[in-house]
Amino acid sequence: MSTRDKQSEVLVKDAKQVFRKLGTCSRTFFYLLNREFGTSLEAEERASDLLAGGIMKKGYQCGMLWGASLAVGAEAYKVCAHRSQAIAVSIEATRILMDSFETHESTTQCREITKCNFENKLSFAKYMISGRFLHCYQLAQDWAPEAVKKAKKAIQDKPFDFEHAVSCATEVAQKMGASEKEMVLVAGFAGGLGLSGSGCGALSAALWMNALSWCKEHKSGSGTDDPKAEELMRAFKVFTDEKYLCQDISQTQFNSVKEHTQYIKNGGCRELIEELSEV
Repeated sequence: MSTRDKQSEVLVKDAKQVFRKLGTCSRTFFYLLNREFGTSLEAEERASDLLAGGIMKKGYQCGMLWGASLAVGAEAYKVCAHRSQAIAVSIEATRILMDSFETHESTTQCREITKCNFENKLSFAKYMISGRFLHCYQLAQDWAPEAVKKAKKAIQDKPFDFEHAVSCATEVAQKMGASEKEMVLVAGFAGGLGLSGSGCGALSAALWMNALSWCKEHKSGSGTDDPKAEELMRAFKVFTDEKYLCQDISQTQFNSVKEHTQYIKNGGCRELIEELSEV
């Protein structure tokens, strides 16, 4: 084992403490992986708070996965030769992290993990009083070393040089005025996060972009403080007839970066992407 690998194993042993300090699972894993990659993205990490609880407490994909995906996007941006490759690497690395997490926990869904509806005050009180929240701390502690290892390997391997890779999340971010780097950060959200078909990645990208703008203007505070978030969620619900899952909205299950790219290039979710970027 190399000296750096040994150092990484020591560093990620503090996941529980970091979680307690930062307050959300999404920011915790964005920060932990950024730290391992030698990256500092304070505003971007704060913006990720509203993805905790499975996208604004909706119970979809665990915030640890959204945060980890943003971090591998940041690293892919640094190491890949061009945007298309970085997008493909981000999506595939996110898919690998999703598989790893599901193997460890048997589900990727926040509500199934926590047994809590965070939008319901009584359910949240039960979550805290029963001590179920401790399971989330322990999950972070247990999975963090493997998440770091999987993320590093996926980025280092870089087997994907798909010339014209596209991500629905990147398309939304671009229309919202994102920088090249920000566009790649959200790339792994594609197809319901790592092509999983779950909670909409385009929605999450739009939420994060708005929260990031707020965090850049405010030196303290959380992405959850962004006043535009609820307005965006309402517009999304109306547009999709309250469908949140990528597979329900797109009527498609993506099996590869190439399939997702072709879907977007053929006009898939075009109107939704436009709607999200204009709210």
